[in-house]
Amino acid sequence: MEWIDALRSAVAAVLAFIAVPVLIYFLLINTSYLVMIVLAAVDFVAQRRRIPFAGREELMHSRTMPGISVVAPMHNEEVGIRVAVESFLSLQHPRHEVIVVDDGSTDNGFEVLRRAFDLVPVSRQMPQDVPVRETPTSIHVPRDGRTRLTVVRKRNSGRSDSINVGVNLAREDLVLFVDSDSILDPGALLAVSRPFIEDPISTVAAGGVIRAVNGCRVKGGRVLEVRMPGTPLADIQVMEYLRAFHLGRAGWSRINALLLISGAFGVFRRDALVSVGGLDASSIGEDFELVMRLHRTFRKQRRPYRVTFLTEPICWTEVPSTLPVLRRQRARWHRGLWETLWAYRDMLGNPRYGRLGLVAVPYYWLFELVAPLLELAGLVLIALGFALGLVAVEYFVLFMLVAYAYAIIVTLAAVTIEELSYHKYPRWRDLGITLGAVVLENLGYRQLTAWWRMEGWVASLRNRRQVWGTMTRSGFTEVDG
Repeated sequence: MEWIDALRSAVAAVLAFIAVPVLIYFLLINTSYLVMIVLAAVDFVAQRRRIPFAGREELMHSRTMPGISVVAPMHNEEVGIRVAVESFLSLQHPRHEVIVVDDGSTDNGFEVLRRAFDLVPVSRQMPQDVPVRETPTSIHVPRDGRTRLTVVRKRNSGRSDSINVGVNLAREDLVLFVDSDSILDPGALLAVSRPFIEDPISTVAAGGVIRAVNGCRVKGGRVLEVRMPGTPLADIQVMEYLRAFHLGRAGWSRINALLLISGAFGVFRRDALVSVGGLDASSIGEDFELVMRLHRTFRKQRRPYRVTFLTEPICWTEVPSTLPVLRRQRARWHRGLWETLWAYRDMLGNPRYGRLGLVAVPYYWLFELVAPLLELAGLVLIALGFALGLVAVEYFVLFMLVAYAYAIIVTLAAVTIEELSYHKYPRWRDLGITLGAVVLENLGYRQLTAWWRMEGWVASLRNRRQVWGTMTRSGFTEVDG
């Protein structure tokens, strides 16, 4: 048939142009992950060696420790908010406060907190150090006058604006952003404070590891037993988080070129936040945008600074357990990636920004932003060419080996290093689930998330309004006794 002949000719012409570049691209991206694994492994060893000499007991009683304000925005988090706040309040630190900002919730989250902590309204003037869209309608504190908890109520204006309200109310030198559906390890604040103690002049921001709490056993705001979620969708996300946090960001931090600190768990010097105007409430990728703005501001001002990542402090968060929620999350993440990279396009290849402009930013353009487009296009064209008899069996097998088998090997290497370093999942059953998730990630899940990321990118290019949707929470698995 004529249309088949035309299709064959078109596919053949495209394949002749992209066949070799596609192989090279996948080889480069997977090799870059492997390089990050090596860099992260070196960092793991260095950080693990420092743990016995960290002096945490001394830090707990030190009057020189910088105080931390833990800011947690809340919007319809009724299911897990009490457990999360209990976790924040009981963290090991000589001086920290917790500020929960209720961003116009329509559920009973505030009532849960009011009953749990006996909250009463107080009159307090909020400083205007960073601009906000909505000011508090009421501020509440525990009646006992001792618990360092502040709960702020305001009209809905988004997560970033809620954090800015918390920054204005923060009374300590450091400000920690954390999602209100999260649980922090007991020593997380002490660990994440270390860079600010070792280099108080230069360190402006630090991030820590985020892990999936799905399936873990929780009691009183503490993770008692670490388990794999046991559902394929969440299990695969565990692998993604491990690769992104333990390896990707640890590797970038090792070469002092970290561009992203997750808004779910990041600590910043308050004066640095104020100097750049806080979070951009209009940005979809507000955490990425903030770190990029810090880099550009401090570089332009020629001020010494450092943005670092730690593999020890852990934040446990609930990952999406349904496809619709995961779809919205990945589309939003990629849209935020594109809009931030475009906003800071002047940094691309700019030697003024050193290794950031010459290495990190180009990497994000080529291997983070463009990856889903090239992966989907390459996979469709090669599969179509194979079906039409235009692609040799040898090339098809080579493509699958370079694109997917290599990716599986890289992730297995990441899992091995993480297991040898931290051994968080002690059950053999969890190890088996982990290995299964590594393979399953490349068989449908990876292609599906690539499609969703493209949806977010296209939505931004078409200037469509961002709809956040509802993140359905199932809550932490609390144990009795």
